Amino acid sequence: MDVDKHLGAHGRGDGDVGSRVSPGDDVDDRVLSQLRIVIMNKLRRSESFMLQAPHPDHGTLSLWLDPATPIVMQFFGGRQPSIDTELVEQMMHEASSPDGLTLQSTR
Repeated sequence: MDVDKHLGAHGRGDGDVGSRVSPGDDVDDRVLSQLRIVIMNKLRRSESFMLQAPHPDHGTLSLWLDPATPIVMQFFGGRQPSIDTELVEQMMHEASSPDGLTLQSTR
């Protein structure tokens, strides 16, 4: 998973720092689709949480996700992956735990 901090370009355009999440070589579009639902639901409820994700060059990245942080997700596949409701529920439960949500490399 490729996670960048950047200014304005992918955020609201007002210079705020945001996060871009894309699968790269470590997390495929199927998992990213489930993660998108989890993030959307948590932040819609104003629930911040920790996300730990594999990175091919930097080991594991820990990200604090907050409703005030703009996030862009980049998908590389041509089709919308199917949604696994059991996986989404499991991820929602884990995201609410003290350690947050930890993604495993899927490649």
